[in-house]
Parts: sequence; C-alpha cells; structure tokens
Amino acid sequence: MKDLQYTGAPAGTPPKVNAHLHTPYSFSAFRDIDDALERAVAEEVKVVGINDFYTTQGYEEWAEGCEKRDLYPLFGIEFISLNEEDQRVGLRVNDPANPGRTYLSGKGLAYPFRLDEPYATQLTTVQSESNRQVETMCVKLNELLQREQIGFTLDLDRIKKELTNGALRERHLARALRIKVCTFYNNDQTQVRSVLEKLFSGKALKSPLDDIAGVENEIRANLLKAGGAAFVLEDPSAFLPMQSVCKIILAAGGIPTYPFLGDDAKGGYTDFENDLERVAKQLTERGFYSVEFITTRNDLYLLEKYAGYLHDQGFLVTFGSEHNSPVMEPVELFARHRTPLTDRLKQINYEGACVIAAHQHLVNEGLEGYLDDEGVADISKREEFIDLGAQLIAHR
Repeated sequence: MKDLQYTGAPAGTPPKVNAHLHTPYSFSAFRDIDDALERAVAEEVKVVGINDFYTTQGYEEWAEGCEKRDLYPLFGIEFISLNEEDQRVGLRVNDPANPGRTYLSGKGLAYPFRLDEPYATQLTTVQSESNRQVETMCVKLNELLQREQIGFTLDLDRIKKELTNGALRERHLARALRIKVCTFYNNDQTQVRSVLEKLFSGKALKSPLDDIAGVENEIRANLLKAGGAAFVLEDPSAFLPMQSVCKIILAAGGIPTYPFLGDDAKGGYTDFENDLERVAKQLTERGFYSVEFITTRNDLYLLEKYAGYLHDQGFLVTFGSEHNSPVMEPVELFARHRTPLTDRLKQINYEGACVIAAHQHLVNEGLEGYLDDEGVADISKREEFIDLGAQLIAHR
C-alpha cells in the first residue's frame, strides 16, 4: 500500500452510513434501486451498501445510481448458512427459532462481480433451491385457495415477472396474495377480511387494509411460516455449511461478516450472543473479523455496549437497516423506537465502512485487501485502512 498512502479522516461529524440495504433484487420495501438511493440522498446518507440475499444482480444498477448521485457504494451479499455442530447441540446463533442456522453477510465484494468455480456453481445452486422452496409454497397456497373456494389462484409466472427481479422470497407470495384478494373483491373491506379470516383458519385480520406492510406480515405469519397451511420446510441443501459460505465470500473478494441479532424487546439474547466476551472470542476462532448490526432491532444502550466492545477488540463494525420487509423505514439509521444513534456509534459505523471501502478499492486494483489469501486480517492495519477509506469516500 506504499503508493496509496492517505492520512487523516475528515474532521467533524462523519458522513452518514447505511451498510446493509436489501433491494427488489431479493425483497425490499423500496420500489426499485432509484427509490432507495433517492431516499438516501434526501436523508443525507453518503455511504450505502447493497446486501441482497444470494444475489449480486443489483450491483451494476447500484454502482451507476450511486455515481449519478455522488454516493459511495459498498457491495455486499447475504446468506443463510448452517453450522451442524451448533444445530446438534441446540445452539441458537442469530436465528432465534432455528438452532444452528446462521445468517452471514459478505462485505466489500469485488465489483464488477466475479466468482470462479466451484464457488459460482455453489452460489447458483443455493439460489435455485431457495426459489424452488417458494415455488412449492405457491403450489400449496393455491391448493388452499381452491379448497376454500376463494375464487382465484395465484399465477407464479406473473409473480416472478411483476413482483421480482429473479430471486423469489416468501414475502413475494404474501404481497401477491394481498394484491390479488384486494383487487378480486374490489377492495371491499368486509369481503377481503372475511376471505383472509377463512384462509387464516378463523383468525381475524388485525391490521387495517390500508396498512400494506401489516397485512402482508399477517399473511406471511399465518400462511407461510411454520404451522401455516402453505409452509414448506427448507431442504437441507438450501443451506451451505458456514465455512463454505465464508469461502464463497472470500473467493468473491469480500469480507465474511457475522450479523448480530442483538437484544430482543425484553433485553434477551440468543445462546451464542448472550455472553459478549465469549462471543467475541468464538467469532475470532471461527475466522470472523467483521460484524454488523441492524440497529432498529436493538436498544441504544445495549447496541453501544456490544458494538463498542467489539470495535475495541479490533472487529470491523457496521450498521444497516435491511429494509427486507414491506415496512418503509428511514435510510438514516436509528436504534429501536427511532432512537438516534450516539456520536460514538456513528463513528464506529463510519470507520467500519471506511475499511470496507478501502478493501474494495485495493482488491479491485489487484492488491491485497484487509484480509490475506487465507482470509486472515492483520488488525494492526485497521487505522491505515480507515484513513484510505475516508479519503476514498471524501473524494467521491
């Protein structure tokens, strides 16, 4: 890095960062990528990270949209992996309902995206299996609609064409059913509520019909999640082992990142995350040098406790909002109950984004990034990467 020496981060308040945003290339509250980026501009968020499930299809549009608006793009991806040992002992990691199931992100992937074999095939297989599961859900949902004589069924090809950009998620089915039942019954509230109550096995809809996110979430919870009439258990082949996912991320030039679930509404944590010192040690043993939080899930005090400790231990720490649901939230980051982040949290997030920006830049230049060829970070260089990333972001 001797020919790329930059010094000094910008003085004053750091630029706003949202390092984890889903787009309609998986599922999103945003209408499209332009919608996401326009909201970022309006809320003065300077650094934005795309982070879709299993796909990088949105990268080119994200890069072009950011360049047009003088935003700094980060390139990420998200997986659901499986740690069989954690599953065997019943350890809940960052999925509170499924022991062993572990969400993982990759940060700072190379753009333009490239992935050699066998990793490209592994990624394609996981994408296909994820879509296949939702397609089977659609079959079961149509069987329910016919059995209950609702008067219509869902057209899977039309859903794919009109509501998705390739990746098919259960939330797409919930959206499709909401749209279809409302249009079929001309938005007659009494009829729509009666039909949904019938489909929910007598359980009344709680949300008002104009609460689109609420209605879709109830459809998903009552019909598509475990116990629902259209629920389909994922095939084990839908989940790669955790280390296989990390290898895919490394092969794509990225940084494997552990997404913390963090505290729930009662201040509780999963088995894996409930001891801060222990989880930091275990993440290091598992080869993670980067973590992230979806801040709207977490209490401000506990978020600062966890993020601050991990940052002080040498981890890259970034924050995001996800937007992986029908609920439209701000792109600017807040903790639970729309609580503003502290200056310390903003600085931690910014420094993490700087490292990712520097890593992306160096890897795209054919140089070694924050991780070496074995996926190991030299955390003594973190400040150097922060300086480089700060200059890259400032000169966008």
